[in-house]
Amino acid sequence: MKNNRYKILVLSDFKKPESTLLKSSVGLAKIIGGEINLFHVKKHTDIVKRDNQFSAMRSLNEEHNNTIKRIDNLVNKFSKAHNLKISGDYAFGNIKEEIKKQIKLYNPDIIVLGQRDASTFKLIGDSITRFVLKSFNGVIMITSNKNALEPDKKITLGVLNDSNKIFNTNFSKDLITHTTTPLKSFKIINSHIEEENISSLIEEKVIEYKFEKNDNALTTLSSYLLKNNINLLCVDRNKKQNKSTQNIPLNDVVNNINVSLLVSEA
Repeated sequence: MKNNRYKILVLSDFKKPESTLLKSSVGLAKIIGGEINLFHVKKHTDIVKRDNQFSAMRSLNEEHNNTIKRIDNLVNKFSKAHNLKISGDYAFGNIKEEIKKQIKLYNPDIIVLGQRDASTFKLIGDSITRFVLKSFNGVIMITSNKNALEPDKKITLGVLNDSNKIFNTNFSKDLITHTTTPLKSFKIINSHIEEENISSLIEEKVIEYKFEKNDNALTTLSSYLLKNNINLLCVDRNKKQNKSTQNIPLNDVVNNINVSLLVSEA
């Protein structure tokens, strides 16, 4: 397998369909020339639920063995199928602390994690998604179970509110090369304010869609993205909005948009 330019850390809790998560990660890796490290972390209290010390040790050993087998099966399956370098690691302990250790150890260029289920979106204030967004300054992909990135197939890319920081990255040319044209731009605007003329960093022709700002704007946008088979929506962190487009908190976008997101560097 060839040497790859970018290191992609995939965080999996094994509660979501990890095959979909890994498939989208492989899709991204194949586009930009990346290698993958799949990392699973679990709390000890989710494993050891008995007071008896012997039973607790047995439960822990069983979990170690089951986790190793599960990771090995996934890694081998996707690595062989796509001729891609994929490694696997796991840890038991404090989830956030173990993730911080793995980020420091692996030093990824991109982190991939699964999107929270709709029923738990309200808990994002204490979520791993929020934690990763705060503690990692690089590019983050938050994958959805719908319209997953298909390895070796072009993606349908969209940008939200003139998001363009992603296109300043070293892998932007690879991303654009593997994107169906034309690129699609989605804006949530205040129609009462005259729109500013913002020049795009992308030379390709862009089709623009505008949505009036209201309480249901993100829900409406999410449905529209799914209907148009958008695989990946680019979103900027710490973006300075122009007057006409609405400044939407990133948490709101993560909570309401049900397609995969590519979040820019901080």
